[in-house]
Amino acid sequence: MPASFEQARTLILENVAPLGTERVSLLEAAGRILAETVTAPWDMPRYDNSAMDGYAVRAADCAPGAELVLTGYIPAGGIPEPAVEPRCAVKIMTGGPIPPQCDAVVPFEQAEETKGRVTLRGEVRRRDHIRFRGEDIATGAQVLTPGTLLRPAEINLLASFGKPFVTLYRRPRVAILSTGDELVELGERLDVGKIVNSNALSLAAAVKEVGGEPFLLGIARDNAESLREKLVEGLRADVLITSAGVSAGDLDLVRDILAELGVEQVFWKVEIRPGRPTAFGLRGTQPVFSLPGNPVATMITFEEFVRPALLKMMGHLCPIKPYVKAALSEPVRKKLGRVQFLRVCVERKEGCLVVASSGDQHTGILRTMVRANGIATLPADRDRFEPGEEVDVHLITGLDYV
Repeated sequence: MPASFEQARTLILENVAPLGTERVSLLEAAGRILAETVTAPWDMPRYDNSAMDGYAVRAADCAPGAELVLTGYIPAGGIPEPAVEPRCAVKIMTGGPIPPQCDAVVPFEQAEETKGRVTLRGEVRRRDHIRFRGEDIATGAQVLTPGTLLRPAEINLLASFGKPFVTLYRRPRVAILSTGDELVELGERLDVGKIVNSNALSLAAAVKEVGGEPFLLGIARDNAESLREKLVEGLRADVLITSAGVSAGDLDLVRDILAELGVEQVFWKVEIRPGRPTAFGLRGTQPVFSLPGNPVATMITFEEFVRPALLKMMGHLCPIKPYVKAALSEPVRKKLGRVQFLRVCVERKEGCLVVASSGDQHTGILRTMVRANGIATLPADRDRFEPGEEVDVHLITGLDYV
């Protein structure tokens, strides 16, 4: 019996787990998932320092109009001056260490310097414009935990704590196999009845976008010998994805050969449109995805099933992309019993997200996928949706582009 959409995705995520770990240079770590706990080896900041270009002073000496004697200069990275005497000041640059006895910084624009003296224009309070040792992070504090996505901010933090290498979850090596006698590789002669193996490149691009390492196996022809040879090679990877060959046709041999090679079928067919003849199996702990051959169905089933699995294998704690709510701008009709993935154009109107079909929803229309920037998920138990009704949408591009 075919699985429901929710059952299929749950079964997939229950059967995949993060891969092993590896040490990676910090320069190569951006966009990946941390697999270690990082604690602060020192205070951040490491010492009291100036938050402004100005003058380090004793606040008690700084009544409005007070005149202080300028006794030194501290650049960023400079050595702290000796203790500053009463009614004296030291010129200091942003980041410069605060000298002993000083408890405030007066910005340049709030003072006037003339002939070695500084005249103050306004009120000065203790702690003004000073970044105090450890006020951001204290020594020994836990700053990052396993499962953290390393964005530029996390890279900055790790570099600030002197970590040239970090332990990350490994990126999966993903084997991609297209099947069918009708296929030719890109650049080869395209005779009548032949089509370019575009799915392999599309899937490889999707794997790279997620963060995996795609490995193209080429084309398996519609015979057991060719399929077995390619599938054996693909089963050496962390993940195997096949495209086509899993429907009910006489030449759809993929499932049979996979079973011979020890792949246990978890489900075959999902109550979705497009993409119903999607299959998922396991060879030990190795996931095997068999996706439909139609390019639109291939891309959508990758987005909804394979992408979350790869993200979980790379250590992501929330592998399912969050949905956004968007209002339909037109009525939609569908058949009961299957979740339908509607290719949509999402735009902002008066501060709200609004969606409309990106065009003809037949699975052979690739242009509709190209135009779409989102996939609306319409539930199986409904067949009519009215204008203004909100639906769940997975964005193909980020909200910044909407």
